[in-house]
Amino acid sequence: MANANDGINTIAAGFKNVFLAGVGAMALTGEKTKELVDQLVAKGEITVEQGKQVTTELQQKAAEAAKDTREDVLRAIMSTMTPEERADFAKKATAYAEETAQAVQQAADAAEASAPAAGQAQVVDVEDVVEEDSAETEGK
Repeated sequence: MANANDGINTIAAGFKNVFLAGVGAMALTGEKTKELVDQLVAKGEITVEQGKQVTTELQQKAAEAAKDTREDVLRAIMSTMTPEERADFAKKATAYAEETAQAVQQAADAAEASAPAAGQAQVVDVEDVVEEDSAETEGK
């Protein structure tokens, strides 16, 4: 069984390297595209707004391509697993998803808890300013 796991680890490492190479290529392409857009804007061939739109579209396409690549790599890795390994992987993935969801919820709760305090502080500050202005006005 150790040999099968070594093979899966080797395949997984290979897929990881391919994925990282793809991400690197997308990053390089994104940088070069931004440089090209900046040059076109500087020459006046496109507007800044058009440049932003092109950059946004390319970022969305790159994100979609990365998502597709991740899914393809995951499918390929899972196809090499035994049913038991897939079940174990699914349990671990579910546990990780739950942990991540809890962390996100805790962060949202913390942000929500601090938001009213900040709002109250702003109200107090506004009232202080109004009182100060009133005092100055009365003093004149």
